[in-house]
Amino acid sequence: MREQKNIFYNIDWITVCLFLALVLFGWMNIYAAVYNDEHKNIFDFSQSYGKQLIWIACAIILSLIIMMIDVKFFPAFSYFIFVLVLVLLVAVLIMGSATAGSKSWFQIGDFKLQPSEFAKFATNLAIAKYLSASNIKIQDIKTKLVTFLILGLPVLLIILQNDTGSALVYIAFVFVLYREGLSGNVLIIGFLVIVLFFLSLLINKFLVIGVIAGIALLLFVYIRKRRKEITMLVGLFILTAGFVFSVDYVYENVLEQHQKDRIDVLLGKATDLRGVGYNVNQSKIAIGSGGFLGKGFLEGTQTKFNFVPEQSTDFIFCTIGEEWGFTGSTIVIILYVWLFIRIIMMAERQRSSYGRIYGYGVASILFFHFLINIAMTIGLAPVIGIPLPFISYGGSSLWAFTILLFVFVKQDANRLLLL
Repeated sequence: MREQKNIFYNIDWITVCLFLALVLFGWMNIYAAVYNDEHKNIFDFSQSYGKQLIWIACAIILSLIIMMIDVKFFPAFSYFIFVLVLVLLVAVLIMGSATAGSKSWFQIGDFKLQPSEFAKFATNLAIAKYLSASNIKIQDIKTKLVTFLILGLPVLLIILQNDTGSALVYIAFVFVLYREGLSGNVLIIGFLVIVLFFLSLLINKFLVIGVIAGIALLLFVYIRKRRKEITMLVGLFILTAGFVFSVDYVYENVLEQHQKDRIDVLLGKATDLRGVGYNVNQSKIAIGSGGFLGKGFLEGTQTKFNFVPEQSTDFIFCTIGEEWGFTGSTIVIILYVWLFIRIIMMAERQRSSYGRIYGYGVASILFFHFLINIAMTIGLAPVIGIPLPFISYGGSSLWAFTILLFVFVKQDANRLLLL
């Protein structure tokens, strides 16, 4: 056992610097996104950028508090924190206020708090605690059921809040489970299900079934002497055909109208540039108009004249693209990729399975947000309303991401205390 010297001892400063760089760059772009001549002072606390500065200061204080907490606290209280956040998710359904159709906020004066943002962190704690137990193996049916129960409870409560975007983030945990031994077939099947869903909306279903039947026939020729595998192949074909023909029912009866509209725009089945496709179209115009070097800080015309709604939150990346161009956008992406790689390297050097699992959860959640947010601003993914980590405007998301990251930074700094 080694004695820790101070809260900054053995801290991974590269990760901390990447965090600060993204946060400060985000603040500058929030200022640019909502800038007007009547409020030129970047320290004007009546404006979004002024409020964001307060939240950044609070986030830094939160990170310092986490670094002062005993490293054993979070493993010991993982389940308690998880249950506490579940209670908050239930409470917000009863006492919360609705914003943009989602009843997922606590309103306290001018301050709003979104429990679903903190649920990702709490779920990551619970998953790390459960899977790190000595008698747990991901291949066991019981382990899989309990794991998906832990994931399913917050997802269900978030869906009841009508916040499908936040619920979809939990898909990211499949990468954690894969690292811990879940079969790679799960990833392949999940990818194929998504592809089949979109193909079934775009192409005649009988043509899709015909292609699948052709692939099945080729596989049959290859395994024709293995009866057990033939039975599995037939069963899989029946399930696939059933899924293809059920897509229309799910599309028409399960998805909300705004979700169907966004999928139609993504697939090119509808344009609606003045309606549901307006945000994405304007975002693409803004990013494209930035060119290689951008128009310059505070010089974006799409930004100045408010052509892109939600430009300081979900569509903050189009502000970066317009004012900083391809060069600035690439630098931001490099910073994120560097952060993800750093977190994975830190996860792999942990001496405890709890630290490793939690670290992979951090990387997976941040990566999912990064990938989908940027993809939806350039029209490669449907708009599901999730923030760009550390950059988008918002106190709840910034604090939740900060807690998520710095709990792991604390775990990593104290990894040498483990024998």
